[in-house]
Amino acid sequence: MNLLIISWIFISYFIAAIPFGLIIANVNNVDIRNMGSGNIGATNVYRAMGAKYGILVFFLDALKGGIPTYVATLIGPLPWFHITVGTIVILGHSLSCYVKFKGGKGVATGAGVILALSPLIGLSVITLAFLLIYFTRYVALTSIICSIITPLLFFSLGYPNSYSIIFSFIGLFIIFRHRSNIKRLLEGTENKV
Repeated sequence: MNLLIISWIFISYFIAAIPFGLIIANVNNVDIRNMGSGNIGATNVYRAMGAKYGILVFFLDALKGGIPTYVATLIGPLPWFHITVGTIVILGHSLSCYVKFKGGKGVATGAGVILALSPLIGLSVITLAFLLIYFTRYVALTSIICSIITPLLFFSLGYPNSYSIIFSFIGLFIIFRHRSNIKRLLEGTENKV
């Protein structure tokens, strides 16, 4: 069991590190790293290539977070293992070994992790995200708010403490990855969708 757990943690990283945004952009002869923010995540793909490709990248990035985390819940009833895999896949997406440890900001992959651990919280956070984007048009602000709310939901609904504690750190990581967006939000220059 220990070997399986350790192996799955490593495998999960390499799955999550697959840069779907970059792959899809390259297939369509788009140099995504030299467009918009230069990020290879779903939001920049959306801005550079349109909604169809942005949604596709979001879906694929969510899958690479959700599937490894869900498999972890099947391997054994160990909350620390589930959330470790969840953390690893977000880091794998954001710090991909395939693209010199660069990557997306972890939002779509994080959404997949949340859905795998709690469909109720996942759907609640996704619904909140759609409402926030609809009313504010700011993806970065939505990501930041959802990063703050997620650990509070896990805590208030009685999930294992390891979930809420680690999601607090993941939230801080995602907020840190949005530091340039925060600066633009404060300056009033952040792009809307």
